[in-house]
Amino acid sequence: MVSGRNEERGSIVVDEIRADGGTADFVRADLLGAASAADLAAEATEAAGGRIDILVNNAAIGAGGPTAGFDESTFEAVLGTNVTAPFYLVSHLAPGMVARGGGSIVNVSTLAAHIALPGLAVYGASKAAVDLLTKSWAAEYGSAGVRVNSVSPGPTRTPGSEAGLGEGLAQLAAQSPLGFVAEADDIAAVISFLASDDARFVSGELIHVNGGRTAV
Repeated sequence: MVSGRNEERGSIVVDEIRADGGTADFVRADLLGAASAADLAAEATEAAGGRIDILVNNAAIGAGGPTAGFDESTFEAVLGTNVTAPFYLVSHLAPGMVARGGGSIVNVSTLAAHIALPGLAVYGASKAAVDLLTKSWAAEYGSAGVRVNSVSPGPTRTPGSEAGLGEGLAQLAAQSPLGFVAEADDIAAVISFLASDDARFVSGELIHVNGGRTAV
C-alpha cells in the first residue's frame, strides 16, 4: 500500500512496483492529523484485504525557520503530520498486528532530532518525539510480537531536500566522516531490513543512517 498527497507521484510508484513483479495500490492521504490517519488506516486495510503487517511512518513536513515569528499554522501542520499522524496510524493498525501475533513498525526520524541545526527546532523536536514514541511502542507491543524501530537519516538526496537546501545539502553531508549525500535507496535499505524477518530480534532501536555524523 502506497500513500501520499500527490496521486500522480503515487501512481508512478505503484506502476514501478507492479512492473517489478509486486502488487501495489495507492491510497491518497493528507496526514495532517488524527482524522486523516484514521481514514488512511481504514482505507489501506480494506484495500489490502483486511490486514496490514508492516507500517512505515515516513510522511513528514520539514519546515524550517527561526523560532521568533514562526508561523503558528505551519507549527501545527508540522506536529500534525510528524507526530499526530503516526501516533494515530499506530493506534489504529497496531491492534490488528497484536491480534495476529506479530508485525513491524518503522518510524522515519531525522539527524535534526539528535544534532541541533539552526532553524530546525520545530522539525527536530517533532522527530525527537517520534523517537521516544518508538521506544514506548516497542515496550507496549513487544510482548505481542510487534517490533517497533526508528531510522534516522542524515542528508539525503530527494527533490524536496535539494529544493530546500540547495548547496547546503552537500555542505551538511561534508560534516560527516563519510562525507557524501545519501541516496533514497540508502535509507530504504535499512527500513527494508527492519521491516523484514531478518530483524526479528531488533526492537526499540534508533538506527542512524548519516555517514557517521553522530559518531563524531
